[in-house]
Amino acid sequence: MPAEDAWRIGSGEERFIAASELLLSWAPLRVEELSISDVRPASGEGYAGVGFDAEGAPVAPSRLEAEQRFAADGTPFVSPGTGVKLHGKVDGHRADAELRVISVFEEPRRVGFILGTVGHSIVSGEELFALEWRDNDEVWFVVRAFDRPTAPSYKLFTSLVRRRRKALFARYLRAISPLFTS
Repeated sequence: MPAEDAWRIGSGEERFIAASELLLSWAPLRVEELSISDVRPASGEGYAGVGFDAEGAPVAPSRLEAEQRFAADGTPFVSPGTGVKLHGKVDGHRADAELRVISVFEEPRRVGFILGTVGHSIVSGEELFALEWRDNDEVWFVVRAFDRPTAPSYKLFTSLVRRRRKALFARYLRAISPLFTS
């Protein structure tokens, strides 16, 4: 089941930079009843992804080893291949999952990452978390997801999946929006 939502969270470079730091330090997964543990950066060389220039032409990634960055609490920033365990509740239901970062992008006006489920979870799928600093100077937070239920209750009652997703999207916004973080 695909889903997408976007919210204007401010404007200007300062807002974009502050929101980018929050996003890349796992803030969407560390809000309210959600927490992360066992953050494991990928070992060895992994897929670095491909970037695109302003005309849409592919640009090969840098072969230089990127310096690992850390959040204020010492948690490694989001990076490709990183595994993490999510714990908590959403709408009164357990939200435990093992996740892996599929890709990360840090462009001058766009920052984000794609996260996918690994192993057993209530739903199986991927989520995109992105910040866009648009040409009109507005900063937007975009979340896209596609998933399918794996738990019997979610397979029978697909409305539970939609309700769970809506609750998760609201939490993600609270983690990134200045209305909730300041």
